[in-house]
Amino acid sequence: MIDWDDVRYFLATARGGSVRAAAKRLGVNHATVLRRITQLEEHLGAQMFEKLPAGYRLTTAGEEVLAFAEQMEASSHQLETRVFGRDQSVRGLLRVTLPPFLATHLLMPDLAEFARVHPDIEMEIVSTGEVVNLTNREADVAIRMVSDRETLPLNLHGLKGPELFAGIYMSCDRLAAWRAGASDPVRPIVIGGHGAPDWADEGEIRAAGVPFRTLDADAQIAAARQGIGMTRLPCFVGDADRLLARVPGIDLKAQATLWLLTQGEARKTKRVRLFTEFVSHRLAGYAALLAGLSISRD
Repeated sequence: MIDWDDVRYFLATARGGSVRAAAKRLGVNHATVLRRITQLEEHLGAQMFEKLPAGYRLTTAGEEVLAFAEQMEASSHQLETRVFGRDQSVRGLLRVTLPPFLATHLLMPDLAEFARVHPDIEMEIVSTGEVVNLTNREADVAIRMVSDRETLPLNLHGLKGPELFAGIYMSCDRLAAWRAGASDPVRPIVIGGHGAPDWADEGEIRAAGVPFRTLDADAQIAAARQGIGMTRLPCFVGDADRLLARVPGIDLKAQATLWLLTQGEARKTKRVRLFTEFVSHRLAGYAALLAGLSISRD
């Protein structure tokens, strides 16, 4: 009988194109992946991959096995989600994925309270803006910023939350210096991308000079605090920071709508329902803050 774990390692290698990529995805070492693939090849009596300078390529036999392996995976996930959906216990694992900004600057106190109220639920927070596959149970609940509702997968159940607005912010000290007549340029601070941002020429202060770029959101905020220049931030982040101020003359813009997403049978479990109801209520209470209508400087 084929070992399903061997098939998982085969799938990860086929999808990642290398043993190293599979090992990273599965959280194991290189040797474990090789051993599992060898076991599968010995069981089936066929070679699954050709090793090339650019990575691993499926053989003809491997391509045939891939189709059946994906069917096995789909059946496994379907069985797991159906059983999970019947689980009405408040004990067990709950995986929640959400963007880092929402986790660290808004919802962590609420997540902590939920954990205190339900101590038997094992919370696992996946703080990322990347797409997480709910169908494959990589997470049970996804809190996502969605700019176009049409992009929501049809197989997911969506609970719509408040709109999220963004503004342009700079350090309070730098704004005071500009108002006092400082002549040095205010640089745009951006995450990734190329060229000047679309807001650089808006408002009373024009961003000038070469952009200051970073791939890290915390570094973006730190750069603004240090007076390097101005940057776009969600209002709930910029308005709550005592060292930052909105750049005058630039209107707030709707950035996205928050959605709580769950999938199929998983959303019927008691711990998923408890969490989505709890977070939905908290997000509704943050509607003014998310829209930039409630600046807190207490």
